[in-house]
Amino acid sequence: MIRAFVAIALPDEVRDALEELQALLPLWRPVPGENLHLTLSFLGPISPEAARDAHEALCGLSAEAFSVELSGAGLFGGARPRAVWAGVSPSAPLSQLQRRIDRRLRMAGLAPQARKFTPHVTLARPRNLPASDVARLAGAVAGAAGFRAGPFVVQEFALYRSHLAPDGAHYSEMARYALVSRD
Repeated sequence: MIRAFVAIALPDEVRDALEELQALLPLWRPVPGENLHLTLSFLGPISPEAARDAHEALCGLSAEAFSVELSGAGLFGGARPRAVWAGVSPSAPLSQLQRRIDRRLRMAGLAPQARKFTPHVTLARPRNLPASDVARLAGAVAGAAGFRAGPFVVQEFALYRSHLAPDGAHYSEMARYALVSRD
């Protein structure tokens, strides 16, 4: 089985800004800089044949390049946070691309994760924090509300494979899909 997802890689300057934000927050289990990305669709464990089907479905997708800006920070999970994230400014082209990707994957017989798309970049995955640490983290994240990175032009997205290891996940690109540049 292959643990797969579709995502946008981040330019170095955006990744650098995110790593600076990580350094300012009291994070446990921060995501390594090389793993920072903007997930468009999570497929989970799929067979190699399903990965080929996903690739074929994504090869036929045509969309224009567009700009995206990261803004703000937050927590998923409420009183028991499971993720610290940097947000993405509202972007109709990003949402449209995500919907088109999910639609193509479903038409290929795959079942992308059914959660509502909330564009973000995961910065850390805290687990089982004491209440005092949750309060400290929530305060620091609230203080990062003014965070901004970008804008940057999204010219491509990719199909990735996630390798789980004792030291965390490692991602490798399986295929890349170019967006059409605007003239």
